[in-house]
Amino acid sequence: MWGSQSTCRYLFAVGETLSLLSFSGDALLACHRSYRSRPTHGIGRFQHLLPKEVPKRKKEKVQMKEISEGTEYQYGDLNIQMTSYDLCLVEHFAQYVHRLCNRLSIRVNESYAMPTKTNEVLFLEERGSKMQLDAVLTTHQRVVQIRGLSSTFAPILLEIIQSSQPEGVHLLMKQHTEADFKSRLKSRPELEELLAEMS
Repeated sequence: MWGSQSTCRYLFAVGETLSLLSFSGDALLACHRSYRSRPTHGIGRFQHLLPKEVPKRKKEKVQMKEISEGTEYQYGDLNIQMTSYDLCLVEHFAQYVHRLCNRLSIRVNESYAMPTKTNEVLFLEERGSKMQLDAVLTTHQRVVQIRGLSSTFAPILLEIIQSSQPEGVHLLMKQHTEADFKSRLKSRPELEELLAEMS
């Protein structure tokens, strides 16, 4: 009899303890702060730091600009052409000429590369009529187009460029023409034939 009463008391005490624990647990859950209210919120975010992606546009076809003929005291559009077999050499020299013109306050219209030309060197055998390939030479050309160069300053600029001209680079300064613009674009005879057939 006594044992059953003590057991009941024990079970009653355990029940009260569990109810207290559940109540305190609810209180703890109620005062729990959400993730967004913590001071460490947003530490790993980086998307807002990235630049917005601009949709890619199709490359527009290069259109010919109006050629300036110049005046009595100023040249119009001039092309400074640099040609070499060494790509690295001609590229760096073109960059130097471009920076020099900017430093001397000479207006640079544009700086561009011409299509690479390939030449095959053939030689004839001593005994025979068959030609054999000896070497393949690739010619690289860069053009810096300037405008409004003073006629009095032109020889000074040319002398500065020639004094720093590297060995193996051919330099040519000439007036820009429509033929120069057309030679800049690669010819596509197959496409031209198809367009001619369609029209």
